[in-house]
Amino acid sequence: MTTTDPLVETLLAVSRSMVAIAARNLAMQGADVTLPQYRALVALAGRGPQRSAVLARELGVAPSTLTRMCDRLVRKSLIHRFHRNNDRRSIWLGLTPPGRDLVGVVMRARRAELDAIVRAAGLTASPRELAMLSAFVHASGELPDDEWWRRWSMSADPLADAQAMREGRLASNALA
Repeated sequence: MTTTDPLVETLLAVSRSMVAIAARNLAMQGADVTLPQYRALVALAGRGPQRSAVLARELGVAPSTLTRMCDRLVRKSLIHRFHRNNDRRSIWLGLTPPGRDLVGVVMRARRAELDAIVRAAGLTASPRELAMLSAFVHASGELPDDEWWRRWSMSADPLADAQAMREGRLASNALA
């Protein structure tokens, strides 16, 4: 290990804690979803439907890896594939209502656990510290929490999902 900035070392430890919290809350839902699959769902919730190539780049995986991941998520009725009328060549991916709901449930559980940890540790943050953390979120390419939730609320396409239901491609309960 090389000597590094204490802030970077602390952020690495915080990152491990956050991944552990995410994994724990995902497991508590009883959903058969891996952390990489969940990350794909979160990306679709925050950024809306995306072309598969764009999502593969965002997640840092090969297109073939994303295809296999999405095959599993489609079978679990958490996402759906579709073509846009103006672009029949590109495959688009979007959340189904059960996929959006799973992400929301896990995020709310994470928020509750983080709130409990912050309270138990007696932590507070100054405006300067909050600004620093917000700058970190922005620099990492993530959305501020309020914007993420606004996008999450609109992330499932009910018209596409109604069509998938009619065609028998979408189960009514993705967590079953």
